[in-house]
Amino acid sequence: MPLVVAGAPIGQAADASPRLAAALEAAEVIAAEDTRRLHRLCADLGISLTGRVVSYFDGNEQQRTAGLLEALRAGQRVVLVTDAGMPMVSDPGYRLVAAAAAEDLPVTCVPGPSAVTAALALSGLPTDRFCFEGFLPRKPGERRARLRELQAERRTCVLFEAPHRLADALADMSSVLGPQRRAVVCRELTKTYEEVVRGTLAELVAWAEAGVRGEVTLVLQGAAPPRVELTPQALAALVGRREEAGLTRKEALAAVAAETGRPKREVYDAVVAAKPSR
Repeated sequence: MPLVVAGAPIGQAADASPRLAAALEAAEVIAAEDTRRLHRLCADLGISLTGRVVSYFDGNEQQRTAGLLEALRAGQRVVLVTDAGMPMVSDPGYRLVAAAAAEDLPVTCVPGPSAVTAALALSGLPTDRFCFEGFLPRKPGERRARLRELQAERRTCVLFEAPHRLADALADMSSVLGPQRRAVVCRELTKTYEEVVRGTLAELVAWAEAGVRGEVTLVLQGAAPPRVELTPQALAALVGRREEAGLTRKEALAAVAAETGRPKREVYDAVVAAKPSR
């Protein structure tokens, strides 16, 4: 039987899929980040557990993995579930899945809600390319060092942050990334007091000064592409190289304009100016 990696609701029990309920009912072993929350979820879903429930969290993940592997080798159905969202997304589970995969034991997934994708969907920021950075370091110096690594990151970035550290984290982001970089704070996603606050980092710093409560997911705008200063002669040369590669003049002008961010008219004027005078 496979290891079942199961996504749990991040707020509303009604978001649980029928597959999650069926997987929990059929499980012979359930590895849960918080057994009390698991039993509360099962009560909300109106299901009864018949399998053995074991706690599986950051503090005991390493020790418990061996026993769960034994259960999988014996053919038992093991379900891995965290407090909320998908296991391994800043939650326990990596060691168990990696160990099962290393032994070629079957692993499957019951997908479920995720604060990462929910925040992206609500953010209004580009989602065609994004990265997930988990939690920033707690110590200010280490946090600022991590943010410096993200200065040139052009993808939209999703992060988690503890509510009591949010104001300091936003202040460091504003200092390192610039006060005009846009960001979105998603608080208590899918819960009763869900709140989505959009603005510049400077605006969010001011908003967070009064204190913030609840689960927080941050979505950060990617860095703007660097503007390369090109002379008219350089623009004309770029067009010439593309024409030599087989593009028509019109295609070459459009390609250079798109790549450099310059208006097509500016690129065209540069080509005209570069023509030798008779």
